[in-house]
Amino acid sequence: MSPQLARPGLRLLNAIAGPHGIDGYLEQIDPLLVTGECRAEVAAVQRGTEDSVTLTLRPNRAWRGFRAGQFVQVAVEIDGARHQRCYSPASQEGRRRELEITVKRHPEGLVSNFLADRAEPGMVLGLTPAEGDFRLPQPLRASILLIGGGSGITPLMAILRTLFAQGYDGPVALLHYAPDPARAIYRAELERLAAQRPGFRLLRSYTRAPGAGELDGHFGPLHLPQSGPCFAEAETFACGPPPLLDAVRGTWANGLERRLHVESFVPPDLAPVGEPGEGAIRFAASGVEAPNSGASLLEQAENAGIPAAFGCRMGICHTCTRRKLAGTHRNLITGETSSEPDEEIQLCVSTALGDLTLAL
Repeated sequence: MSPQLARPGLRLLNAIAGPHGIDGYLEQIDPLLVTGECRAEVAAVQRGTEDSVTLTLRPNRAWRGFRAGQFVQVAVEIDGARHQRCYSPASQEGRRRELEITVKRHPEGLVSNFLADRAEPGMVLGLTPAEGDFRLPQPLRASILLIGGGSGITPLMAILRTLFAQGYDGPVALLHYAPDPARAIYRAELERLAAQRPGFRLLRSYTRAPGAGELDGHFGPLHLPQSGPCFAEAETFACGPPPLLDAVRGTWANGLERRLHVESFVPPDLAPVGEPGEGAIRFAASGVEAPNSGASLLEQAENAGIPAAFGCRMGICHTCTRRKLAGTHRNLITGETSSEPDEEIQLCVSTALGDLTLAL
């Protein structure tokens, strides 16, 4: 039965089933049977490096797939509370019934440490639809250059796997940055691809193990391949921590930016703005007022005991977007300020300059 024909029947069943709908009963049988929410079962767990875990997920029928390079929000329940984080699938585009994500452990990462330590087959996670503009353009250009650092390799793996599965035969190069070979995510697969595919060039730099790769140190113009693909002509995708992306942007200036696509996997520096005690934050719906500490509005809401939904905490997913009723805020990524009333802002990357009122 097509989804279009099924929807009227589902609406009728939901009406009959009462306030919890048919999903309330279905999830008692199997959490993956629900029709109104995308979920995935962990089918396999591989701990490939000391600080990462790769999960093979089996989504339910609510999953609609993704484009190589995009990200999803993964939800996990920890001690009775639901937490969401953004991860980029590393699997090939178009494989609707299987999804792979790799989670890199962070010292203060609640979700990343939970998954790295406790993920096991049979665990059920929540998923959101895929988002993001970091993806392969159509039609494809004659050459592709990829630059990745740390867990930023994951969307690039999706791009690589998709290109090769689709029979792309243009030159492809990957500049891969990791602290050392033991912590290089997908190292074995990348080496295998480089050995099997003449058109794929792998250049590695291990920043804490000089001489272990083809390159040394952090990214710079001298690291660019000297023969195919030409960086000035290739469609380029870079993903990783801010210092890497800043260096890449500087190299692709002066008209080359149109062929450069970047995605950050590390939150921006959310240093407090202004002096603590300048003005106050008023949470209109909650009736709470707190001194403005200068931290992000999401942090200030949490410190005031105001529940606020969030996902990535780095300005990507927009889960924390709320309405600012009055006041001036600064975007901690762009530095832009705005005093417009009734404005939708992202709490995780915004801070208040003086008094500010939120519809929260």
